[in-house]
Amino acid sequence: MKRPLSPRSRRLRPIARLWKWLSPGLHVKRWLLLSTIGIGLLIIGVAILARLTPVLLLSRLIGAIVDGLVALMPWPVSGTLAIAGGLALLWFGQRRFLGSITQVLMPDGDEELVDVLINHHKLNRGAKIVAIGGGTGLSTLLRGLKNYSANITAIVTVADDGGSSGRLRREHGVLPPGDIRNCLAALADEEKLLTELFQYRFQVGEGLSGHSFGNLFLTAMSDITGDLERAVTASSQVLAVRGRVLPATLEQMVLWADMADGRHVEGESQISAARGRIVQIGCYPEQPRAVPQSVEDIREAEYILIGPGSLYTSIIPNLLVPEIRSALLHRTVPCVYVCNIMSQVGETDGFAVSDYVRVLDEVAGGRIFDLVLVQKRLPSERAIAQYQRAGAHFTQLDREVLAALHCPTLVADVMIEDGEKGTIRHDSQRLAGVLMRWYNRQKRA
Repeated sequence: MKRPLSPRSRRLRPIARLWKWLSPGLHVKRWLLLSTIGIGLLIIGVAILARLTPVLLLSRLIGAIVDGLVALMPWPVSGTLAIAGGLALLWFGQRRFLGSITQVLMPDGDEELVDVLINHHKLNRGAKIVAIGGGTGLSTLLRGLKNYSANITAIVTVADDGGSSGRLRREHGVLPPGDIRNCLAALADEEKLLTELFQYRFQVGEGLSGHSFGNLFLTAMSDITGDLERAVTASSQVLAVRGRVLPATLEQMVLWADMADGRHVEGESQISAARGRIVQIGCYPEQPRAVPQSVEDIREAEYILIGPGSLYTSIIPNLLVPEIRSALLHRTVPCVYVCNIMSQVGETDGFAVSDYVRVLDEVAGGRIFDLVLVQKRLPSERAIAQYQRAGAHFTQLDREVLAALHCPTLVADVMIEDGEKGTIRHDSQRLAGVLMRWYNRQKRA
């Protein structure tokens, strides 16, 4: 609930708003000045075409007005009143003009137009950020990052074969839209409403039951535009998405994993369900082609982020695309890997932070990040006990092993805990804040 403004604050609010319009970077003052010059030239041009001498007539007119005002009252008073009257008319006219525009563009009136313009210019000047991953982890990160830059590219895995996405993949032959749906909703301006709409699942109806609206929307857009990449681009324009979302590949990727007990498991949803230690992971086709724009964005990025998300089924599928893997290995900009707070049953049982680093190094064939971000504070005992009953544990920071791997760490409190449910996840705002502060320090160094 907003605090009510004091009488003094209400009086000063118009002055503060005017000062915002005069702040640098809005590209407003130059166009107002240019418009004023244009009006002056227009008047002079009309006067010349009318065969009048504009300078002489204007000086006579101004002289007559000045003489009349001075005759009525002393020049200090008349001059001050003329200036005050001119400023008042200018302010009133501009206020009503901008108010009319604001009423059309922003009928709800939740924000001032000047605040929207300032925020728009700030975000468009933000760093070129590429975030790589999938699942709910990547959308959580994007939800915070969009407050720092509009130049975000989310590269999303398309290996999902379970739930609604899996059914659409089997029945319609489309790439699984689930992770892309979550990222689009996270980057949208009207995030809360769009998330609720995209996550809505039909409970009844032959063929509809179990499907989310967002998955059906993207599937329809894929049929209309021809492929998922064009569907996501068109959807981004419709949904006012800050940045863009790209699938890692447009090929039908099928994950496989070899387990320590000798089993060979195929399918993203089956790997976690197998409940075994993964010793090798790959995909069919063996070398899926990357979406060219995703590789280009990695090469042009100023900052790259990997994770958070399921190690084997959200992060690694992107690294199985050779062009993406190569672009990360040859990067020249800062890159951070966001490690999971809790282990995932069936994927990272017993993993410490160094195990995540080791697996990523092995799959990528080298180090693809500069440091790993690790949660600092332990969750509550209640939450830890709840996760332990499900077979999961807190990811321990093993500094000595990481030092031997020559992997720097960034330790920070980026966790939020649901007190009622006892669930643990990354906090969007804290996570983005920590990552952007680290990046800004690197720029200044």
